[in-house]
Amino acid sequence: MQYGYFDDEKREYVITNPATPASWSNYLGSTRYGAIITNNAGGYSFYKSAARGRFMRFRTNTIPMDQPGRYIYIHDRDKKDYWSASWQPAGKPLDKYKSVCRHGTAYTIIESEYSEIKSVTIYFVPLDKDYEYWHCKLTNGSNKKRKLRLFTFVEYSNHWLLYQDIVNLQYSQYILKMDCKDNIIEQGINVNLPPNTEDIVDEGTSKYTFLGVAGARVTGYDTDRQAFLGLYRNYANPVAVEEGECSQSLAVGDNGCGTLQIDIELEPGERKEFVVVMGIGQASSTGKKAVQEAGDIELVKTRFNELVSYWHSRLNNFIIRSPDAEFNSMINMWSAYNCLITFAWSRAASLVYAGERDGYGYRDTIQDMLGIIHILPEEARERLELMITGQVSTGGAMPVVKFFDHKPGKMKAPDESEYRSDDCLWLFNTIPAYVKETGDIDFYNKVLPYADKGEDTVLGHMKRAIEFNLERSGVRGLPCGLLADWNDCLELGHNGETVFVAFQLYYALGVYAGICEMLKKTDESTWAEQHRETLGENIEQHAWDGEWYLRAFSEDGHVFGSHKNEEGSLWLNPQTWSVISGHADNKRMDKVLELVGERLATDFGVMICDPPYTKEQLSVIRAVLFNPGMKENGAVFNHTQGWVVMAEAIRGNGTRAFEYFKSSMPAAYNTRADVRQIEPYVYSQSTHGKHSPRHGASRLPWLTGAATWAYYSALQYILGIQPEYDGITIDPCIPKDWDKLTIKRVFKSKTLNIEVRNPNQAEKGIDRIEINGEVIKGNFIHQDKLKETNTIVAYLW
Repeated sequence: MQYGYFDDEKREYVITNPATPASWSNYLGSTRYGAIITNNAGGYSFYKSAARGRFMRFRTNTIPMDQPGRYIYIHDRDKKDYWSASWQPAGKPLDKYKSVCRHGTAYTIIESEYSEIKSVTIYFVPLDKDYEYWHCKLTNGSNKKRKLRLFTFVEYSNHWLLYQDIVNLQYSQYILKMDCKDNIIEQGINVNLPPNTEDIVDEGTSKYTFLGVAGARVTGYDTDRQAFLGLYRNYANPVAVEEGECSQSLAVGDNGCGTLQIDIELEPGERKEFVVVMGIGQASSTGKKAVQEAGDIELVKTRFNELVSYWHSRLNNFIIRSPDAEFNSMINMWSAYNCLITFAWSRAASLVYAGERDGYGYRDTIQDMLGIIHILPEEARERLELMITGQVSTGGAMPVVKFFDHKPGKMKAPDESEYRSDDCLWLFNTIPAYVKETGDIDFYNKVLPYADKGEDTVLGHMKRAIEFNLERSGVRGLPCGLLADWNDCLELGHNGETVFVAFQLYYALGVYAGICEMLKKTDESTWAEQHRETLGENIEQHAWDGEWYLRAFSEDGHVFGSHKNEEGSLWLNPQTWSVISGHADNKRMDKVLELVGERLATDFGVMICDPPYTKEQLSVIRAVLFNPGMKENGAVFNHTQGWVVMAEAIRGNGTRAFEYFKSSMPAAYNTRADVRQIEPYVYSQSTHGKHSPRHGASRLPWLTGAATWAYYSALQYILGIQPEYDGITIDPCIPKDWDKLTIKRVFKSKTLNIEVRNPNQAEKGIDRIEINGEVIKGNFIHQDKLKETNTIVAYLW
């Protein structure tokens, strides 16, 4: 079933049926003032942190999943009927109520029509502002004068710290004080303390937000949730809306809300508009100024256009036209946008991640940058430097870098039992990607502190990451699993050994050797190559099971991923990373990739392992906690899908690589959204595998490494646009029935207009390139040949 469509020209996803199988969401704002909004205006707003700056209340895992939210109720004073400007929460019958939602780049537009009244509300956060606008336009489509009374509604948190608001009610229900000053509502928390909204960590200060309306007459208000909703009612039928009258309630303690009553009269065909403004600060100062500014409707429109231009300009660095329209929609807009949102919020704010992960998870954040380096190179560098300073002097990493409280050189290093074996090895994917994209080779020489003590160059940090794993190797000469090795469900024990991380380390040693060779550090390059050779021998001796690669060894002798295992006999990651790392030869590549296709591939993506666990002890693998086919127990773990695509592309299998890519690509399920259920425009953490009765259903959208690796694998391996230190390689690996594709790529401030031609139905292999009329043999273009604008034609064999 289909609920909407991609509007590629406007870069929007348009939802035409509001009764989506899950709440389909979008993000507003920035990392200062952030917000989540759904197709039915649900969601919440927060300041700097969804865990420490949550001033709008939100309850997870409810029915529906997105309530409460930011609502506008409409009451017809003559008919005594009421509805909401979004389909929910009032939920009028869809044969009488029309709704269209347009999710765009940091804005959402919700259109509705009921009882011949049309509303269009644009929700967005102006650039560099700590408040949001709800710009609402009302039109009377009837031939009679209409007298309408509107009510805003938000439900406030009693404390910005999520735990205090949701759990510690014996405290938080006694600290709220609501007020309404000059028709601007003020939410105050701990009002007897000195104000400081800027410091979200300091709980010894008061916090304030405001809500006001510009462009319409305010005739009443409610700030007490119970007074507005009524006893034994809900968001669908607030007593104040039903009766058409607020009671001017002022909440002191208990629970607050933000309701302003607005009276609007419309002649036949007449349209009026107003703006709701909600944000951070006190009503009498910050709020008053923001509401006054919003009284200039042209200024509001200008700010909206500035926001759209700002985001669209970010997305113009990589534009394609391929034979697959759904692929184009993802690459030109939604994959990039998904990566940008994930980069901004890591795993800290969504309808599922509700603040329990506060800060930047080390391994996640390092990988997340791969999807945005070509879009935001300066911001990527800033974040990369932050994360490098999250590495401690042992070479391991802090599990989470709390950017709002991080003090490099002064942080406590994790205990040995808290280290994860894969954390700093992701630096070998991301740091070179940044340097190649920007040409900033001197970045390797920049000195940065460790989190706990000491400092080193970036290259020194990279070497220390390698040494961390070499120093923590087991009896087989493979890296120890430590607390976890990317898969948090494997119980390897500290001294167990991980084949997956062994391949990561093998890859890292190769990358490090190449960097040192470029920098003419011959001794360092030799050191890395020698360790790589030894590690490769250890992998060959201990990790090959005869038909495929093992997954890991626990310290008490259990072998994971062996043909001898009844459960979990085949794991995906060692097979794909044997190819990515360069360890497997062509014959071995063909063998493991064929096996992946036979045993792990499904119509909805490639499973993480097979068969799932149902009998194994919890002390051996925690995946047995999950039902078969779910999460780490045999699901399609979408984070890994990009690695399958990369491995197939490295081997030159363009048709299969693209088949795998599409099997987990959100847009491919736009016409089958009832199966996938979540948003068909963004990636998710996992999809139920073939052993689950929900096979094909996806969960945990938006904030996931799946978005990064899918986008990265598409750009660099399917489309084959690969930045190098001194130029760019064009090495696409595409379906054989693609006769051509075009790519616009901005690289080092130069525009590359690339056409790939495939006259012989090849899948990989560039014969020659024409750049600005000059013919080059092979697939590499040196940067000296690039002009400001370049016309490039690449021919496959």
